[in-house]
Amino acid sequence: MERTEDGMWVAVTGHRDLDGATVAKVRRAIERTLTTLGPVNGISCLADGADQIFAEEVLKAGGRIGTVIPARDYRDAFPAPNTFDHLLERSDWVQRLDYEAGSPEAYMDASLAMLAKADHVVAVWDGEKARGHGGTQDVVRAARDMGLSVTVVWPEGARRTPAT
Repeated sequence: MERTEDGMWVAVTGHRDLDGATVAKVRRAIERTLTTLGPVNGISCLADGADQIFAEEVLKAGGRIGTVIPARDYRDAFPAPNTFDHLLERSDWVQRLDYEAGSPEAYMDASLAMLAKADHVVAVWDGEKARGHGGTQDVVRAARDMGLSVTVVWPEGARRTPAT
């Protein structure tokens, strides 16, 4: 995918485990970032947290979204009805990977599929090491290795929920 008349395609990577106050901060930061990038279409896996916030903000700004589904049973990770279903219905296109949910390869390969379609990447990232293979740090590194520009979004005072 490439920049079109209606905007460039921007992939998102980011943390799922945002604490309550952080969600609003990240939402405002993504909104500002999208404004600076110009007309934007989004590419997301629609995971809770950063992915869904990003997709919602792209749609709110008048952009389109495309979705990469990492695994056959990925939908099972979300309660019903939910934001995932709503955003999936609003997607212009969907690419489904043939993995089992929970596979680290599924999430990294889904991220690589997004990066292959992207002109730019927005990373909602605290700058810390990935908590597992395919985490935000890994995706940022892959994007940079591919020569993609990355905008890191991590508002002052943002926090992740503790790892369990």
